[in-house]
Formats: sequence, C-alpha cells, structure tokens
Amino acid sequence: MPLSIFGFQALWSPFFIVSTLFVIALYFFITIKKRHLFEGNVSLTKKEASAFIIAVVLLYIVKGSPADLLGHILFSVHMAQMALLLMLIPPLLITGIPIWIWKALIENRFIKPMFRFFTKPLLALIVFSGMFSIYHIPLVFDVIKQNEWYHILFTLLLFISSLFLWWPIMNKLQGEHQVHGLSKIGYIIASAILITPACALIIFSNHSMYATYTSGEAWLKAMELCVPSSKMASLTLSGPELFSNMSTIEDQRLGGVIMKIIQEVIYGVILGMVFFQWYKSEQENADEITNKALLERQAFAANK
Repeated sequence: MPLSIFGFQALWSPFFIVSTLFVIALYFFITIKKRHLFEGNVSLTKKEASAFIIAVVLLYIVKGSPADLLGHILFSVHMAQMALLLMLIPPLLITGIPIWIWKALIENRFIKPMFRFFTKPLLALIVFSGMFSIYHIPLVFDVIKQNEWYHILFTLLLFISSLFLWWPIMNKLQGEHQVHGLSKIGYIIASAILITPACALIIFSNHSMYATYTSGEAWLKAMELCVPSSKMASLTLSGPELFSNMSTIEDQRLGGVIMKIIQEVIYGVILGMVFFQWYKSEQENADEITNKALLERQAFAANK
C-alpha cells in the first residue's frame, strides 16, 4: 500500500519545511548581519556554515520528511532516524554554530550551571547511555510512542543529552569541559560500549518487543503522532504489515543492526579525525616535547 494515502501534510510536514528555512535564514542573519552584537565575534567560515546547513537539513529529513512517517511503520527506519538524530546531527550542530554564539548562550545565568554540570564527560556518558537504554525498554517505548507530549519531551531530552555527550570532544571553547588527545578515543569507545547492550537486546531477541509495531490498535494510536486524526479516521487500516513484506521480528533485528552500523561508521570517522589531529599535533610539537623530556631527564639525573 502506498504512503501517499496519508496525504501531503503527513508526508512532507509543510510547517517543518518553513521552520527549517526560517532557522537557516536566522542563522545567517545572526552570524553575518548581527555578529557585531556578540563579544569576540569573527567571520563565519565555510566549514561552520556547511556543518549547520547539513545538520538542519538532516533534522528535517529525520523528523519532517516521509522518513518520519515511514519510521512509524518500520522499526528499522525508526532506528536509522534515531542514529542520525543522536550521533550525527549533534556534532554537526556543535561544529556549525560559531564558538562566540555558544559562549553567549552558555554564559546565560540560567543555562550556565546546568550546562557545566551535564557536560562533565563521565556524567554525559552515563546520562546519554542511560536515557538511550531506558527509551528502548518495551514498556517505556510503547508509552512514549503513543502519547504526543511524552514523545516530544523524551525525544527532546534525549537529543539534548546527545549534545552534552558530544560537547566534551567537539567544542573548542576555552574554559568548557573538554577531552583532550588520545583520551577522546577512550571516550568514544566507552560511548559505543555503553549503548551496545540495548542494541544487542533488540537484535538477538526471539520475539517482537514493541506493541506499536505489532499491535494494530497501538500502531494506529502511534500513527496519530504524524498523521492528522481526521485523516486516520478516513482510512481503513489494520497495521504496519500492509506496508511491508518483512515480519516484525526481522524488521526489529534489522533496526538494531542499522543502529549499530550507523553508529560504528560515525564513531569510526570521528575516531580517525581525532587520531589524525593528535598525530598532527605531536608532529608539530615534536621538538618541544623532546626538549621537555631531555630537561626532565637531566633534572632527574642531577637529583639522583
């Protein structure tokens, strides 16, 4: 059965399109026309602009395009959405927003205490991994997927926790929590390990875990999150099986695999970048490091 039966609004989210264009326009207005209002401002770079535009466009694709509707039908698509939303968009946003804007936001007296607390590396790892695991507990997942406000709130909190997770290794703002050098590699590996149990449970389960993808009644209620209720009332549907030849258990396992593959690819790319930056820094400071080591050795020998 074609997705077109749900109508243009459900497929393309016109309000989201307008919002996306507005956010991009506002971004350039602030970073170019109004940057003089920010202390320490510098010219917007192509890297920053590109990263921000890609992040916002990806956000629309994930939450506003037909992919969002399909994510309510196929669990595998939903997991691809979550992987992009939590593992690719946050580092792009952190890179795309100039540090002088970040500084102005973080220095706000209401935001600063919370931001400084939750971006502590160890806490950021624990909070994100915990929320990710809790979200995929079947009872929690089904409740969230069938209630619009729970869905909005938990998705927003999960996204914010992913920003906190990526902040220590992506931000370049002096005075903020940062993980340096090869410690970044350990931080990224730890993040990958901590979310693995939730993915493994989904992949290796012997039964379909989520009612919103198996129960017709629960699925129809969940579909109301992206399809107008008046439109849903005009359709005669029994469940997601009308739109796919895959069994629910195959779809579930595929979703877990997709999540891990996307996560491994993104983490692998960032690990490569981190290692290259570390190696470049070591090469550029090789003489300084050598001289420091010699001085320390001479001092040790003199005191021996």
